Formats: sequence, structure tokens, C-alpha cells
Amino acid sequence: MRVLYVYCHPLDDSFHAAIRHEALAGLALAGHTVDLLDLYAEDFDPVLTAERRRDYHDPARNRANNQAHVDRLMAADALVLQFPTWSFGPPAMLKGWFDRLFGPGIAMDLSDPAHAKPLLQHIRHITGISTYGRQRWKAIAMADPPRRIIKRYLPWFTGFKAKVRYHALYHMNTATADRRGRFLARVRRAMEQF
Repeated sequence: MRVLYVYCHPLDDSFHAAIRHEALAGLALAGHTVDLLDLYAEDFDPVLTAERRRDYHDPARNRANNQAHVDRLMAADALVLQFPTWSFGPPAMLKGWFDRLFGPGIAMDLSDPAHAKPLLQHIRHITGISTYGRQRWKAIAMADPPRRIIKRYLPWFTGFKAKVRYHALYHMNTATADRRGRFLARVRRAMEQF
């Protein structure tokens, strides 16, 4: 399977870098082809400029404005999105990637605005991997937007055909080395079984 692995963390020596290492090792062991999209390392521009916003509802122009990333998304059979949860949401960089890539002519057909149609039905698997600085109950109290994005929002674009998984380490700021190690092992196993 061809996996587009969207990684969103600015530090290459962070716990997220360790998670990415284990996840990629698991995917490689399972024999998958991985396209690593490191949004920070590739200097992705998340800004939906005035010009891009004007082009948004023109499918051809919207697609052309994002063509390099569109090609990578369309070549994928699966998506893995790894990111920290900041202020109970995904980083602005990842939110900008969603804003730019999940629009008309790319992820949906809006030729009939009353009946939007999903265009990513080739995506068979979606997995989210995230960390939170706070406890799970606090994320639930805030409706846990990152979990909802992965488990509810993104599957719509596949016609709800994609198998969806979400792996979260809550209250990471107080997580012991043992707990972090167990999370790394869990992520690697999940990727080996992807």
C-alpha cells in the first residue's frame, strides 16, 4: 500500500520525532511504500492567501495552486497524520494543509453546492497519531477536535469507505519514560499491522 505520512512538528529532536521513527519502521517492516510529507522540513505554506481564496471555488485553479501536494495525495492509498495537539487543536501548519488540500477540485466536487461529493474514495485507511498536554477528560470537555477531524471529518472525503484509527497519548507533559515507551511500541505495532 502507498502511504502518505503527513508529519507536523517543528523539532527534529522531539518525542514526536521518536514516534515518527517507530511508525516509519513499522510501516517499512509491513512492506508499505511511504511518502513522508514533513510539513515543517518542506517549508509548507499553510496560508490561504486572498488569491488562493478567490481561486478556491474554481476547481481547476484551486487544484493548480496546490498541484505538488495534490499529486502526492492522489497517489496515496492511505493517510497517516502525526501531530501534537496544541490549544486543543492541530497545529496551524496542519490546519493550513487541510484548508488547502481538502477543497473543490481536490478532495470534493462542489459543482452542485447543495450536494458536495467526496473525491478521495481511493483512500482506504486513515490513521491519526497525536499527543496532548492535558488529560483525556479535558480534551473530551473541549469536544476533542483533533480526534473528530481524524475520525469524522476526513472519512467523509473517502465516502466513509476508509478504515480509521486514532492513537493518542494524553497528558504527555507528565508521562513517564515507561508510559512514553509503551506508546511508541503501540504505534509501531499498529503500523506493522496497517
